[in-house]
Amino acid sequence: MKIGFMGTPDFAVPVLEALISAGHQICCVITQPDRARNRGKKVIFSPVKTAAVEHGIDVLQPEKIKGDETVFRFLQEQNPDIIVVAAYGQIIPKSILDLPKYGCVNVHASLLPKLRGASPIQHAILQGERETGVTIMQMAEGLDTGDMIAKVRTEVGRKNGQELHDELAHLGAELLTETLPLIEAGKIAPEKQDDSMATYAGLITKGDGKIDFSRTPQEIERQIRAFDPWPGAYCGYGDGQMKIWKAECLDGERKGVPGEICGVSDEGIDILCGGGILRVEEIQLPGKKRIEVKAFLRGNFIEKGRILG
Repeated sequence: MKIGFMGTPDFAVPVLEALISAGHQICCVITQPDRARNRGKKVIFSPVKTAAVEHGIDVLQPEKIKGDETVFRFLQEQNPDIIVVAAYGQIIPKSILDLPKYGCVNVHASLLPKLRGASPIQHAILQGERETGVTIMQMAEGLDTGDMIAKVRTEVGRKNGQELHDELAHLGAELLTETLPLIEAGKIAPEKQDDSMATYAGLITKGDGKIDFSRTPQEIERQIRAFDPWPGAYCGYGDGQMKIWKAECLDGERKGVPGEICGVSDEGIDILCGGGILRVEEIQLPGKKRIEVKAFLRGNFIEKGRILG
């Protein structure tokens, strides 16, 4: 098939690469504009642009795709059979959704109608979902409201955000390459979503990483896994912050206030939470690398009774 591709972050790269490997003609790639990083000193391509350039594919980077006639005319000229969208990052207007012969399909990292929105991978962990997956969806004007074409499932287990992200990206790529021939052959039976079952996964911000120790240890442990690698779960420590990268929940209760360190050993730093204890096993201080608590304690002292903010 002749395919137009829209995507931006790392999640979309395996999808693009799978389409190329399957022999599809990628006529163009549309991705977000280049952004300045490191305090504006260096302009960084999106991961999808980097992959497209490596394959010699034409790239378009509109600031806003909605209302941009240049994009619409460009796609008209390219005349793709279908447009594949994977974490593009902008709402696509109806004029473009209706343009290709087979419309636009989205590779969405959840089992729709659960977790519609921008951050389904992190929210699957945060909300304690036992399983999640990828849905191939025929795109409509609403936010992830289109008819479902195919799904693949996986257990969340104790995976962190990065691990689940990578797994879903590859599962989505495989599912898409299996589904496209069925779309072309007219052998799909799209299923409408039950809007009454819909949940939403809002955009994650840096502030979402702040730990509230009045919450249960189970909630905090999920927060730590969900926000690895970004934005990271953190708490106040002295005059700065401490990021927590790995922890486990302990049984039992001890007297004290939420955030109070109630135990320090090579096994970890035990912190009182709402209704239980969180044992922290891996941390990171500002300007330092991630380190296991056991290694950190060889050259540093953490006092029992200290309260983390």
